[in-house]
Amino acid sequence: MRAEAPSLTIAAVERDTGIGKDALRVWERRYGFPSPARDTHGERVYPAEQVETLRLVKRLLDAGHRPGRLLRLRSEEILALADAQAATQALAASGGAPGVDLEPFIEMILLHDAAALRHELARGLARLGAARFVTELVAPLSVAVGEAWMSGRVQVFEEHSYSEEVHVVMRQAIAQMPEPSGAGRPRVLMSTFPGEAHGLGLVMAETLLRLEACLCVSLGVQTPVLDIVRAAQAHQADVVAIGLSSAMGPQQVVDALGDLRGLLPDTVEVWAGGGATVLRRRPVAGVRALQSLLEIPPAVRAWRDSRRGDDLRP
Repeated sequence: MRAEAPSLTIAAVERDTGIGKDALRVWERRYGFPSPARDTHGERVYPAEQVETLRLVKRLLDAGHRPGRLLRLRSEEILALADAQAATQALAASGGAPGVDLEPFIEMILLHDAAALRHELARGLARLGAARFVTELVAPLSVAVGEAWMSGRVQVFEEHSYSEEVHVVMRQAIAQMPEPSGAGRPRVLMSTFPGEAHGLGLVMAETLLRLEACLCVSLGVQTPVLDIVRAAQAHQADVVAIGLSSAMGPQQVVDALGDLRGLLPDTVEVWAGGGATVLRRRPVAGVRALQSLLEIPPAVRAWRDSRRGDDLRP
């Protein structure tokens, strides 16, 4: 049985959920939620169950929902809405691929059996091949793990452990791929913006890009925009690919992509992929939004078609 979680200070809630202190105070005054208690010093402290609900609220806000509606719902209604949102993301992530039984993987995560999880992931890779492993297993499984976290079934440390095991298996697979050769090899620089610490999407995308004979240079996560621009120049990148998730707010996504696009030469394409649904409503000029991993191969083919007749990279 899990020990009862302690109440958190407002600073800890801000750090844990990504919701600012000012917003928490405004919501408390305007909507009556959250409703913190007070400690012996008169400071706000938030019960664990309210923090869990706030995490769901943050994900839904990042998906485009409005606080005025969300914060008038009961906790169970917020959970149901988050479940529906996760199901939509799962469908987008898998591109409608045939279903795989994900429950055994979830059970291994809950049992903290890292060796068994890594073994089963490796078996899946061998059985499906790298492309199908990404699109039919890892993508929907990652969404399922996120959904289990939102429902309270999976803890944050368990989600992180899962991500590390997937990284290990996929990095091994990438290391075994032959280096691309011949003409028409786009050089793709990959990273995320500051505040976006989720790197699993990057390694998934890198796997598919390598299968399309792309030369990939990954900067890892949380690279400042100016450093991405400098790296694109240093590596002579043809494409800058940015991984996004719901961790960044919609306006942050739009602003950062706009800044990046403005600082790069027109000859360098900018691709943005992941869970930032804001780009469906507010596309950024000059940025190609990839809503599914399955859109990567067509994007590479489009890049090659646009340069047909040019001097391709030898």
